[in-house]
Amino acid sequence: MNKRDLRIVYMGTPEFAVTSLKRLVEGGYNVVGVITAPDRPAGRGQKVRPSAVKEYAVSQNLPLLQPVKLQDPDFLTQLKSWNADLQIVVAFRMLPEVVWDMPRLGTFNLHASLLPQYRGAAPIHWAVINGEIETGVTTFFLDHKIDTGKIILQKKVAIKEADNVGVIHDKLMELGGELVVETVDALLNNNIQPIPQEKLIEGELKNAPKLFRENCKIDWTQSVETIYNFIRGLSPYPSAWSPMFVASENKAIDVKVFASEKIIQKHNLDTGTIQTDGKEYIQVAVRDGFIVIKELQLPGKKRLKVDELLRGYEITNDFYMLTNKKK
Repeated sequence: MNKRDLRIVYMGTPEFAVTSLKRLVEGGYNVVGVITAPDRPAGRGQKVRPSAVKEYAVSQNLPLLQPVKLQDPDFLTQLKSWNADLQIVVAFRMLPEVVWDMPRLGTFNLHASLLPQYRGAAPIHWAVINGEIETGVTTFFLDHKIDTGKIILQKKVAIKEADNVGVIHDKLMELGGELVVETVDALLNNNIQPIPQEKLIEGELKNAPKLFRENCKIDWTQSVETIYNFIRGLSPYPSAWSPMFVASENKAIDVKVFASEKIIQKHNLDTGTIQTDGKEYIQVAVRDGFIVIKELQLPGKKRLKVDELLRGYEITNDFYMLTNKKK
C-alpha cells in the first residue's frame, strides 16, 4: 500500500495540531476526514470561533466533523463511513474505545513529551517548570488508559535556559509534524516495533496535570531557580501571577509576570520585599537572591516591559501582599 491508498482520519483542535495535518496534506497523504471541536466563544468579545484545525481543514476542502459527544450514534456512523485505515490524534480529547479501535491499523497519538515522562494535559509547561534540559515528542498507539500506550517513535529537543514555554511549544509543533509523517511512513512500510512504556520507566515518573489559575500563582518563598523556571514555564500562556500593591490604584492587584531574570546572591531582606527605582526596574527578594521582573501585565491592560509600566504606575514594597505573612 502506498500513501495515497492509506485512508487517514485526523483529529485535533488547536494551532499545535495544524502543523502535523498540513505536513500530511502537503505530503500527498490521503486524509479522508478531519474531526475537531465544535465552534466555541473565544477572546474578549466571546465571539464564536472555529478551531485552528477547522480553519485549515476548510481551506483545504477536507471533510469535517465537529461532534459534541464522541459516542453519539450519528457521529459514529459518519466516522465509520470514512472507512479509515488509520486515525491520528494531535491535541484533541480522550477517545472512547469504540472510536480509537475502529481503524484496522489502530489510532496513534502525538504527545508533546518523551513518554513515559510527563503524561497529562500540560507536558510542555511542566517540563520547563521543572527545569528539564530536554524534552521531545512521542507517537504511541492509544489504549484504555491516557498516554500509556505502546511507543512507536520519539524525537528529542534541547530546552535552553532562557526558553519559555512558547518557544518550546513552537519547536515541538514543528518536530511533531515531522514525527507524524515518519510514523505514517513506518506503518506503511511495516517498519515499527512498538515498545511498552513500562520498559522505559527509569526512576520517578513526572506527571503533567492540567493548569488552573490557582497553581499558576508565584510562591515567593521558593528558590530563585524554582521561581525563574516557574515564570518561563507559564509564559506566555496561561502566565504566572502574583498580587502586588499598586500605589496609583491604591490597592493590591493580581499582576501577570511574563519574563524575568535571576540573581543568586546573599542578602538580609525579608522574602517578598520589592525593590524598585520607580523608573527602570523591579526586583523581588527571595531566599537565595532576587527575581528581576522584565515584563508584566495589569488586569485589562497591555503586556508591558517594566520601564514602560513604571511610567504610569507605581509599584510599592508590600511584603504582606507577596508572601501572605506579616512583616
